Amino acid sequence: MKTKNFAIAILLTGALSLSSCEKFLEENPDSNEQLEVFFKTEAQATANVNALYRRGAPVRYGNAGSAYLGPTASIPTFLTGYFTNSYENQELVCAYSRQLVRQQNTRIVSNTMNSIWDDGYSAINIANGGILHIPDIAMPNEQNKKVLIATSKFFRAFNYFYLVKTFGDVPMPTLPTEDLSNLYLTRTAAADVYKLIETDLKEAVEVLPAVTFTDNKKRITKYVAAMTLANVYLQQGKFADAATYSKMVVNSAHGLTANDDLKMNSAYNKLRKTDDLAESIYAYEFDGAINSSGWWTTYAFNGSATAVFDKYSIFERVYGPTKRFLNVYKADDLRIQPNQFFHWEYKNPNTGKVWKSDDAGVWYFVDESALLNTGRGTKDWNIYRYAEALLIAAESTAKASNAVTAEAAGYLARIKARASTTNKTVAQFTTELQGLSLNAFVEEVWNERLRELPLEFKMWDDCLRTGKFPNISTTEKGKITWVNLVGAQNASGATFKDSDLLWPISLDELQRNPELTQNKDYQATN
Repeated sequence: MKTKNFAIAILLTGALSLSSCEKFLEENPDSNEQLEVFFKTEAQATANVNALYRRGAPVRYGNAGSAYLGPTASIPTFLTGYFTNSYENQELVCAYSRQLVRQQNTRIVSNTMNSIWDDGYSAINIANGGILHIPDIAMPNEQNKKVLIATSKFFRAFNYFYLVKTFGDVPMPTLPTEDLSNLYLTRTAAADVYKLIETDLKEAVEVLPAVTFTDNKKRITKYVAAMTLANVYLQQGKFADAATYSKMVVNSAHGLTANDDLKMNSAYNKLRKTDDLAESIYAYEFDGAINSSGWWTTYAFNGSATAVFDKYSIFERVYGPTKRFLNVYKADDLRIQPNQFFHWEYKNPNTGKVWKSDDAGVWYFVDESALLNTGRGTKDWNIYRYAEALLIAAESTAKASNAVTAEAAGYLARIKARASTTNKTVAQFTTELQGLSLNAFVEEVWNERLRELPLEFKMWDDCLRTGKFPNISTTEKGKITWVNLVGAQNASGATFKDSDLLWPISLDELQRNPELTQNKDYQATN
């Protein structure tokens, strides 16, 4: 049994070692002492802030630590029924999510929620420590101090954003837990949590350097913060603000990766195999020598791949698209062509053995050097891409203007033109899109988000914020009908209830903290 509540747990993990690496960011819990002890020098502050890159919410997206269960951020997509885990008889959180029966299985689901909660608040505690203590540290470079504080605020906001989307109202400590004076915190209204998130990110935008993520040695930048803030505003339906911050990113040095051809040198293959592209706004970093990408590459195949490749002992389709989901693409969409986002056949060039499957594997996950030679993936995992900035700008500009302007249409046209195999230009798409009604245009943005971002775990966020579910046609490729989420049937035939919109508070957490309450329809005790 863990200690009384999350506050004690994060107190014990709050102090970090002083080691840091110029290229790679890593953390190592070192002590049970108060955080103040570990925020005395610039070196300590830098090491603690660097630790936030690999703790809490970023880990939810980037960590492929299990051969049978993908990153935690992938799990909400199973609620739609459009993706499945071939090992869900073991990984029951995936099965219960797809079947929409989490409420009856709260204890099993709660085990996953416990790690999300604990890791998130551990990161928030460290960030709170930086925000409180770094101003008192003597540093020769005042700007460096400001950047460390701003980075701490970014990560506090990023973690709260993940938690509030997952659980709704959550406790909101803004000071580090360095004693036992504030153990039992109640849930703060989601609207107030969002206010803190917005404030933190605005301050980060003002302070952090206006360069690309790569040019900033993969540290958080103005544009990472602006992109996150645009996402936060979009999630709340604050379209004018979302437009402002998404266009800050659109007009930056970041840019959309171009196709050199429509085969292995397409933009999607470049994104799959190349780090440090201008399209990458924020990525979770991997390195073969320090921290490899774990099981990512094995998720690209099914279990039969063990007979074809010898660098990994297990292959599982832990996040696999259903055939119905793949109908989201029209036949002339580049992203559905073989070896773009998905694949059905691969010949091992070392042995000549061939992997084939009737069910699509995810080509976007493949690191060929790891698959064929090293067994250690090095490809960074993109959390935010420029393509998403364009999509946010398209939707929010149109909604804020209450019209399909040429500007809004142009943003969406860039995404559609890159994915086209018909040579249709951005200008042609722009003209075509301007002929849509506002509602039809916005739904077309949602359609493109489904097509462009299905492998980056954004689908459930879109269902939550829009209150809509994408009903993908089983017979007509590219046809999507958006229906009210609550009351809709997911792709597995289960019907959404209003209590399906949030995840349960961990039962262990409820036991530790008597001030917490459970979300609707979930168990409050074992």
